[in-house]
Amino acid sequence: MPANTFVSLPEDVRKRLQVLDKDGDALSDEQRLKEKLSLVQEFLCAEAQDQLSSLETKMKNEELSVEGYLTKVKALLGKELCANSFSEDGKVNGVNGFTENGSHDENGTEETVMETEEEGTSLKSPTAPRGRGRRNKADGEPKRSPASSRVTRNSGKQPTIVSMFSKVSSKRKSEEVNGEGVNGEVVEKSEEGDTEEEAREEKRLKVESDRKMSMDNTTSEKTKAAATVKTPPPKCPDCRQYLDDSDLKFFQGDPDDALDEPEMLTDERLSLFDSNEDGFESYEDLPQHKITNFSIYDKRGHLCPFDSGLIEKNVELYFSCVVKPIYDDNPCMDAFADYILMDPSEEYGPIFALMQEKIYMSKIVVEFLQKNPDATYEDLLNKIETTVPPAGLNFNRFTEDTLLRHAQFVVEQVESYDEAGDSDEQPIIVTPCMRDLIKLAGVTLGKRRAARRQAIRHPTKIEKDSKGPTKATTTKLVYQIFDTFFSDQIDQNDKEGGVKRQRCGVCEVCQAPDCGKCTACKDMVKFGGSGRSKQACQKRRCPNLAVKEAEDDENMEEDDVLPLLKASSKKMSEAKKKKQSQSKLSWVDEPVQREGKKEYHMKVCIDNKILEVGDFVSVSPDDPSHPLYLARITALWEDNNGKMFHAHWFCRGTDTVLGESSDPLELFLVDECEDMQLSYVKDKVNVLYKAPSNNWFMEGGMDDDMKVIEDDGKSFFYQLWYDSEFARFETPPKVGSSEDCKFKFCASCARNQERDKQETPRVLEPLEEEHESKVLYGLACLKGEQYRVGDSIYMLPEAFSFAVKAASPVKRSHRKDDVDEELYPEYYRKSSDYIKGSNLDAPEPFRVGRIKEIFCIKRSNGKPNQAEIKLRLYKFYRPENTHKGQKAGYHTDINQLYWSDEEVTVDLADVQGRCRVEYGEDLTESVQEYSNSCPDRFYFLEAYNAKTKSFEDPPNYARSSAHRGKGKGKGKGKGKGKSSPQEQLDQEPQEPKVLKLRTLDVFSGCGGLSEGLHQAGISETLWAIEMWEPAAQAFRLNNPGTTVFTEDCNVLLKLVMSGEKTNSLGQKLPQKGDVEMLCGGPPCQGFSGMNRFNSRTYSKFKNSLVVSFLSYCDYYRPKFFLLENVRNFVSFKRSMVLKLTLRCLVRMGYQCTFGVLQAGQYGVAQTRRRAIILAAAPGEKLPHYPEPLHVFAPRACSLSVVVDEKKYVSNVTRGNGGIYRTITVRDTMSDLPEIRNGASALEISYNGEPQSWFQRQIRGSQYQPILRDHICKDMSALVAARMRHVPLAPGSDWRDLPNIEVRLRDGTTTKKLRYTHLDKKNGRSSTGALRGVCACAAGKWLWKPCDPADRQFNTLIPWCLPHTGNRHNHWAGLYGRLEWDGFFSTTVTNPEPMGKQGRVLHPEQHRVVSVRECARSQGFPDTYRFFGNILDKHRQVGNAVPPPLAKAIGLEVKKCVLEKTKENVQVSSDPVKEEKLDMSD
Repeated sequence: MPANTFVSLPEDVRKRLQVLDKDGDALSDEQRLKEKLSLVQEFLCAEAQDQLSSLETKMKNEELSVEGYLTKVKALLGKELCANSFSEDGKVNGVNGFTENGSHDENGTEETVMETEEEGTSLKSPTAPRGRGRRNKADGEPKRSPASSRVTRNSGKQPTIVSMFSKVSSKRKSEEVNGEGVNGEVVEKSEEGDTEEEAREEKRLKVESDRKMSMDNTTSEKTKAAATVKTPPPKCPDCRQYLDDSDLKFFQGDPDDALDEPEMLTDERLSLFDSNEDGFESYEDLPQHKITNFSIYDKRGHLCPFDSGLIEKNVELYFSCVVKPIYDDNPCMDAFADYILMDPSEEYGPIFALMQEKIYMSKIVVEFLQKNPDATYEDLLNKIETTVPPAGLNFNRFTEDTLLRHAQFVVEQVESYDEAGDSDEQPIIVTPCMRDLIKLAGVTLGKRRAARRQAIRHPTKIEKDSKGPTKATTTKLVYQIFDTFFSDQIDQNDKEGGVKRQRCGVCEVCQAPDCGKCTACKDMVKFGGSGRSKQACQKRRCPNLAVKEAEDDENMEEDDVLPLLKASSKKMSEAKKKKQSQSKLSWVDEPVQREGKKEYHMKVCIDNKILEVGDFVSVSPDDPSHPLYLARITALWEDNNGKMFHAHWFCRGTDTVLGESSDPLELFLVDECEDMQLSYVKDKVNVLYKAPSNNWFMEGGMDDDMKVIEDDGKSFFYQLWYDSEFARFETPPKVGSSEDCKFKFCASCARNQERDKQETPRVLEPLEEEHESKVLYGLACLKGEQYRVGDSIYMLPEAFSFAVKAASPVKRSHRKDDVDEELYPEYYRKSSDYIKGSNLDAPEPFRVGRIKEIFCIKRSNGKPNQAEIKLRLYKFYRPENTHKGQKAGYHTDINQLYWSDEEVTVDLADVQGRCRVEYGEDLTESVQEYSNSCPDRFYFLEAYNAKTKSFEDPPNYARSSAHRGKGKGKGKGKGKGKSSPQEQLDQEPQEPKVLKLRTLDVFSGCGGLSEGLHQAGISETLWAIEMWEPAAQAFRLNNPGTTVFTEDCNVLLKLVMSGEKTNSLGQKLPQKGDVEMLCGGPPCQGFSGMNRFNSRTYSKFKNSLVVSFLSYCDYYRPKFFLLENVRNFVSFKRSMVLKLTLRCLVRMGYQCTFGVLQAGQYGVAQTRRRAIILAAAPGEKLPHYPEPLHVFAPRACSLSVVVDEKKYVSNVTRGNGGIYRTITVRDTMSDLPEIRNGASALEISYNGEPQSWFQRQIRGSQYQPILRDHICKDMSALVAARMRHVPLAPGSDWRDLPNIEVRLRDGTTTKKLRYTHLDKKNGRSSTGALRGVCACAAGKWLWKPCDPADRQFNTLIPWCLPHTGNRHNHWAGLYGRLEWDGFFSTTVTNPEPMGKQGRVLHPEQHRVVSVRECARSQGFPDTYRFFGNILDKHRQVGNAVPPPLAKAIGLEVKKCVLEKTKENVQVSSDPVKEEKLDMSD
């Protein structure tokens, strides 16, 4: 064993070589050799390196076998690293910092040697557990262990259990040698020669420390420092504990009257048999005893745990305990006992407590996740932190550190639990919570499952939640859609044998043999089965793959999906792929009209079938596997190309977003048409328009006939028009055609022409003013909007710049170059300047200008060039555009501007929309009332002069020509007496009053969605359903007039459908016709995980709350329907959840659409993407999605959705643009008073005025001196210390923590994190220090499993973060501070520094964000009440829909109601008919 080397090696390399030579960490010879080679290669002489290269080349060229190569390398390394002999004399005491709670005195040492000589011939006891008494030593052991040296009694030769029962069979002997404690708790194996090894080890350590001391004297200070850093701290070779650890405890020795195990086993007070060998042989099981006051230690006397992998590595452990008879249940020490563990000794108590802790921890986790499969990591922490440990244990609270410390064990128990479950049960291991724990703690999956096939043995039984979700109450229509679709799909999947299970091939589960007992194995040919199912053994379900698949599905982002197909007209692209038929064609009538060379007809005969204009035909596709194309004939004519017709296409459901979930007989009108030869017509078909019935609103829940028409191969129906770009299903648009052009009228052409006309910029009303180079106009049109002189408009930020260069935030690097790497060892991980939650990339809001002139440049011929329409604008400055910069924008209203006389010319085509800008003094209402009535409203009070950098009174011509209010002067610059749209906008308040919709909010939570809809003035929530009591109470507090049902929505729907008027509590139930708006966000429990449906996940979906919610919609048939959910709702199960939701709505007759919105674009300082499905009843207008109001970080605004390889976007035109600046954390909460970690005062005073526009809005107009719920979670002492040490600089997180010892508030002291391994990926620090904290850091080539002994706890830098950081983006953001100028990550239900959204620390205070700060990040007014304890309140806030987002959607619904009201009032003079195509046509 090379204790010394000729090659000069660093200390850490030499230490590692010694470990490899001694026990090799259970590595194979080949792995050991490879690691040795990697360690010393760079230190070898040039000749040796050449020899190695030569050997490698020979092996690659197959001149040398792998075995030969390894043998030669071994010989070469042996020669190079030849060991020096070292002195045999000298006592080895307290080497390498190993002292025995002090040190041995000389007498003690002599006594030990004498004792050893005395018992030189004694045999080693083969079994580990023993009664009170020291262990006996092996032959020739040079030194007593510290533990034994403390024993006071004289010890002669000790007989072993083998010598006492000499005729024990060899089988029994082997069992004894590898003996197991009861319940498999303790296993111990002797190794030959371990005592000699021990002696050599101690001498070598002594020699090395002496040599190191002499080397240190000769090296420079710098080298000395580097060497100290490089050396990993010494560990005990047996128990793997650090020898310099203050927590390392020693066994204090046995009492004088202690017995060795053989004597104890034959003691008449305990033994059930005597020394008679027959009696012993006939005893079938090992004798059972109870042991109390026990300690467990290794051969060096270190107290150590027996559940940390030492047993598996055959490390010899020793028990010292009081033994009791099996029938004695009293743990006090008045009698003797056996190996069922009772109470530990006082010094062993803390170690044993950890084992008890992890058993209870795994019980909590399994039971919690079994009942809450969709729980997040934060929810689990909430559960753990609020669970009180059982009485009588040595610990009084569970923390996150407890969970992370025992993560490996907990996950193994979860795997074991899953294995014992039914094959069709969703494993707990793939729940979001477990996946987060596995990632964070760096758990190795499948580690012990291969060896142990057993369910969890808990002191307390795990309660299995057999209840499950209540069966969904569904209407017949909803049930049939799901059942029809899924019975086909599931049958198909079952025929195909489902998805074939893959394996990672690395974990022990994959490498285990097939069990031969499960259903999958029984079907295998080798076990006598048919071999058809081709499924992997159920005992070998790869946990890595299961977790990865669940992860992939949940993280599916639109950017990661397959290449996209352009959202172009589907039929047009297929125009060339049609097949002509050999049919006979002849006109039946005379031409009805001639236009040029075209002769129009009304009838044609094709193969003896008469076709008329208005009939429906099928066209054969070129590809026979494609279904027939279907079209309506809108014109028939003959010209040079032959007999032609104009086809207005229908699209099938499979060509829409519905895909395979659609009704095969249902068609959709689309705005696609083309001219074609009649020879392409295959046949005549029947297409029926299915109009909603007059009694549609009352027919809910009664429709039990799925078939609209019989499927005869030629009959189809349609009820909706489809917009393929935005995936909108709408009532067919109304079209008008005069009788004289009936023979050639095409609704698609008409709508496309109208659309093109609106898209084209136009000018009207030329002015008489003469101008040399341009022609002036009074009116311009673009995208359906009219713009007049004097109107205010939005332009993109690049349209013009300002004379003042505002001090814009510089993209500064947050990285520091001169960091002390010894103090901040993780800082190197901060390689990127990007900070999640930063607004540095956020664009500027739109520019605002007022039109001074509309003109076109004159061409050389004197005529205007109307292809380029120009606008001359006055620029408006926003406060942040002035010399005052960002700070001015923070204090002023976001809709406040400054007039300026600066002018700029822009293109009309670049205009983004119209707004209204008024001089504040001219308003008849307050600025606040004016601003709140509509988003696109701005005001100014002053003009800004960029040259003098001063604010002045605005000139007279800047004021509106509406001459309202104080009317301080006539406005100039308006059109020639024409009515301005500005004036039209002024008339808005006179519009018909909108009656509020009677609303039912299902899954209402604390009421965020309802609050936003109330703010929009569109709804009145009369009923709400919320099962969780604290949230229901919060809803009642804020909506005293609402009937809140705190029960299962399925039960309520069942009651209503069976004709009940009230529930069991006497609350009045809404009846059919009562509900005008239905809104809610159904949870997606049970099916949000895996990638596609199978029979199990389908049955969960069929019983899910999404299906219940759709049944509510079908039964009540409200005018408007709103479903809100997480962004990935549109991606679950390959978008099948989305498709079936839309399919149900379409079948009911609803117009519907879907989209993804970013809450940050509607006025909150938070990124929160949400899927929104909107539906409107027949006769109503389908709302559009609201245009973004605020600019927001572009990275968070990826809102497109990919379904079946096609990209869909919502209807918003502004994209990342916005009319207001972004709202920041500073806007949100800078006015709130300072509080400490754990602050719990429910009501305090504000201590100051609001500082920003957002704060003024959120506090409300009514004076409220009391601030509620500004309370924050009390974090454990360790977490509090970490928060205290995270710097205040932007972007700070755990990587900025110092590696120091800190005294905690509970009186304990943290430890420094030790870096003990070479990190292959990150190398060493600039001082040469190691960067790895676990054996797995060695990299792929030297891959080694994680070693439980490497885990460290109670450190300021959490050990698990550097452990798994390399594969998780360095855990950027955990323990992160919010940035004043940034935004919140998605507000979670429980702010945890190591949770999914770890950036939850206050920007300046050492605490996590408070309930009120979270509520503000969601946009809840300060007056909004929450209910319950602090975690209840956090959960209510985190689960809510941000009210500003709900308000924006509500305003769009309000627009639709207004439009319909206007239409009903307006009597149109144009003959307009709805496009109802009857079969009689």
